[in-house]
Amino acid sequence: MHPLFLITFLLISFTTLTSSQYPPSTLTIVNNCPFTICPAIAPNSGHDVLEHGGFCLPTLSHRSFPSPTHHWSGRIWGRTGCTHTGTRFSCATGDCANRGACATRLECSGFAGDVPATLAQITLHHGGHRDLVSYAVSLVDGFNLPMTVTPHEGRGLCPVVGCRENLLSTCPPELQFRVPPGGGPVVGCKSGCAAYGTDELCCRNKYNSPMTCRASTYSEFFKHHCPATFTYAHDSPSLAHDCEGPKELKVIFCH
Repeated sequence: MHPLFLITFLLISFTTLTSSQYPPSTLTIVNNCPFTICPAIAPNSGHDVLEHGGFCLPTLSHRSFPSPTHHWSGRIWGRTGCTHTGTRFSCATGDCANRGACATRLECSGFAGDVPATLAQITLHHGGHRDLVSYAVSLVDGFNLPMTVTPHEGRGLCPVVGCRENLLSTCPPELQFRVPPGGGPVVGCKSGCAAYGTDELCCRNKYNSPMTCRASTYSEFFKHHCPATFTYAHDSPSLAHDCEGPKELKVIFCH
């Protein structure tokens, strides 16, 4: 099972499915980076594609849109180094590439992105008498941008979580992702799984359980700098937070 889906399972499993006397929350994506980024949104299987799956944000800008009024879960990440040449749209990191026609589009249309990429994992629960938002930031598939998730005016456990540090300058040489490969600048920091592809580092096969999937020296690099993030597939479920009835959930890139 891919680490992204393991993290999503943790988010859903540790949430009580009750919800909604409060108005639907707003999702806001903020670009505080000193350059343009192109956020992307991919729903989990069976859920709606929000905002066509992707758009671009100039520096110091944001985009707000209503959250779904029904149960929804998915992930948000940022694409960097994007160019639009003729009919082809491509990005240095986070690209929804190798996905047929979506390889040339700004809108990922629900397809996931390439690694390495910092991910926000979000689950919205509606129904009953409460709204609950579960959220976390994952570095399981590496890092490309600082990111935090901030709920506003929620009740219960509603901390700001994520990774504020820019890890590109401290990324170990063996994890550095350069574009172009070999001599280009460091644009991402790969996970141990992406760098080496072993079952142990990827938590696959006999390592695919909480008892056998363990932290590695590579995941510990991410944990040291960004402790409030998932850094391997079976990281602590306490990192997934449930916030009751927030009016807005902000995903903020850079600070």
